[in-house]
Amino acid sequence: MESKTIETLKAHLALNVKDVEQSIGFYRRMLGIEPCKVRAGYAKFDIEQPPLNLTLNENSFKERGALSHLGIQVASTGDVLAMRERWRGAGLETSDEMGTNCCYAVQDKT
Repeated sequence: MESKTIETLKAHLALNVKDVEQSIGFYRRMLGIEPCKVRAGYAKFDIEQPPLNLTLNENSFKERGALSHLGIQVASTGDVLAMRERWRGAGLETSDEMGTNCCYAVQDKT
């Protein structure tokens, strides 16, 4: 069986932070770039090297810990479905979230 080539864009790391404005200042200085998206309680940094989609979500550490979620950003819904089939073929259980709202964007996930 020939598998589809999947274009992985970058890793996605979402962190819970106590104060998003303070955290924006820290990451702005550390990374040397401006966030590409800022909303109430939310910021996104699109880092080229190393390729990383870093998001900051204002939440309580006591309730959730520092890690919000991890992901692999790909180019298209077709790539999401191809990854799902590859994982299922490897015996992994998957569940789909198509058209879901996450990180201030509508996304397809598996």
